[in-house]
Amino acid sequence: MSFSAELREAAAPVWEAHLQHPFVRGIGDGSLPEDRFRFYVRQDYLFLIDYGRLLALAAARAPRLEWMRRFASLAQSVLEGEMALHRQFAARWGVTTEQLESERTAPATDAYCDYLLRTAALGDFAELVAALLPCMWSYSEIGRHLAAGGLPEHAGYAEWIAMYASDQFAELAAWCRELTDAAAAEAAGPGRRRMHAAFRASSEHELAFWDSAFRAEEPQLRPPAR
Repeated sequence: MSFSAELREAAAPVWEAHLQHPFVRGIGDGSLPEDRFRFYVRQDYLFLIDYGRLLALAAARAPRLEWMRRFASLAQSVLEGEMALHRQFAARWGVTTEQLESERTAPATDAYCDYLLRTAALGDFAELVAALLPCMWSYSEIGRHLAAGGLPEHAGYAEWIAMYASDQFAELAAWCRELTDAAAAEAAGPGRRRMHAAFRASSEHELAFWDSAFRAEEPQLRPPAR
């Protein structure tokens, strides 16, 4: 068993909860109230901003030049390409760029972003890639799981499923698994335990993100910096 498969097996209950979550199932059968999905679209845009920061930090922390190049390329792709596509996708849902950029982060979004950036800044590189893996891998798994059940009649949800069920996204998830396996091969016992903890924590944050979107969790103002 590869190390990434070991991580996935240890977090299996959380990942099954992803697939069974009413938000995810509602996308799959087309029954999710559209206001919940619009909330998700707005929050996901804010997540992408910090995700770009995370990938840039990964490029800075990477011990191999090939990994630095790939993370730098991914950071640029997210900040210049994926965010532009997200704005176009949001517009088809009636969410303007102004609404995206004036949105405040919900508590679950704050918690996930803060965890990822703290891990990237303070953890070692192996811990960073283990924390990053659930985001890429779980979306690919969810997309393929929903696509296997047949696309819903709702065109917007069908488009979302097709995007994450794509071979291109599966290839990105596979690369991240390979990177995690390579990092684990160079990590000692304590480092591997930190990787397990990081993977589990990010998996739980992913689940909290779905739950926040399903409940349309009210964004909160952050306290002023002291």
